Amino acid sequence: MTQPVPSPCIDVCRMDEATGWCLGCLRTLDEIALWSALDDDDKRQVWRDLEQRRAALPQRDEPAPATGRRGTV
Repeated sequence: MTQPVPSPCIDVCRMDEATGWCLGCLRTLDEIALWSALDDDDKRQVWRDLEQRRAALPQRDEPAPATGRRGTV
């Protein structure tokens, strides 16, 4: 028996208005709403789509070290 496909949700549930993607998992509202009704093949397709979305995002700079002095190392 195969393992169920896990949800990509990471409990950061805020939608980006520009992309229409959740800022946490990068799913659309439709993908989030339909997740429990999707079969495993469709869930795997969502995961593949998420990989492509993640690759298309601009790379973020590393956060400043928590020294109390921003911008210095």
